[in-house]
Amino acid sequence: MIEHRIGTSRRSDVVQVVSKMVARPTLKYFPLSGPATRLMPLLDRSAALIPRLSHTVHEPVVARTWRGEVVTPIDGPTSDGAILYLHGGAFLMCGMATHRRIVERLAQRTGMTVLSVDYRQLPTGRLHDSISDCEDAFHWLVRTGHPASKIVIAGDSAGGHLAFATALRLRDDAAGTPAGIVAMSPWLDFDHMTKLRHHNSCRDAYIPARRLRKVARLVVGDHPELHHSPVNADLRGLPPSLIICAESEVLRCDAELMAERLAAAGVPATLQIWEGQVHAFPVLTDLTPESREALEEVVLFVKEAAAAGAAKERKARRVRPVTSTGVA
Repeated sequence: MIEHRIGTSRRSDVVQVVSKMVARPTLKYFPLSGPATRLMPLLDRSAALIPRLSHTVHEPVVARTWRGEVVTPIDGPTSDGAILYLHGGAFLMCGMATHRRIVERLAQRTGMTVLSVDYRQLPTGRLHDSISDCEDAFHWLVRTGHPASKIVIAGDSAGGHLAFATALRLRDDAAGTPAGIVAMSPWLDFDHMTKLRHHNSCRDAYIPARRLRKVARLVVGDHPELHHSPVNADLRGLPPSLIICAESEVLRCDAELMAERLAAAGVPATLQIWEGQVHAFPVLTDLTPESREALEEVVLFVKEAAAAGAAKERKARRVRPVTSTGVA
């Protein structure tokens, strides 16, 4: 199902202009190798100075290869469902601090435990390392009392890629299917030629399309278009998915392609295309009205997915195994 959200606010118009003037030129010319890359962690460290919401509780998690932060409402979770949140940043930058606000808002609005994951990324880890960390974080949630059937995996941009890739890994390992997937402006196809041919390659206010191939080569090596893209996987058996993207962003083609292939695989999926927004705009939770509205769409989906997972689990418990003689 495809939904188009029409109309834009003045705040979103300002975000568009600032993105075109500041974010896009920075991403276009900032070096991807060399001494300057040491500055990338400063983005997350700077974001850590932003005050945390007073109505949430934060607890650090330290695993063998990843770190995390568990965020819950201050009065404790009101639901036994959980969200595994995977931040974006092109597998190069950002972290728990840059995405703390959307994680806090998700915890507040859903009443669930939210685990934000600081997975390995360049230069210390490549794609398979990132996916392994996310899968291990999912298992951590299960071990701490959250059934797999009540966990929703959510992520933006590169995190949207990891959300699908992790769900595919869990399905293939028979480790338990999550309740749902939320992907906001996901980067799902490493074939950059599709994006260069798309008319949004010149319209995107944030992402310079020609840079995607260079980043992809850093993430997975030479010829990234031939490997590692969730859109090219066998998608059967994945849980219901919500995909959100901006109408003018270059990654819209990834979102549309994934929605099309999920439908062909028999997986329930909703694609929302929002007019006048920038890449991964729901992460800007308190900045624009559309970001808040999109967050509410995510909250509604998460609650429904977790409830459906709980109902499925109850039904499975009521089914008694039957032997060949017909006696349980």
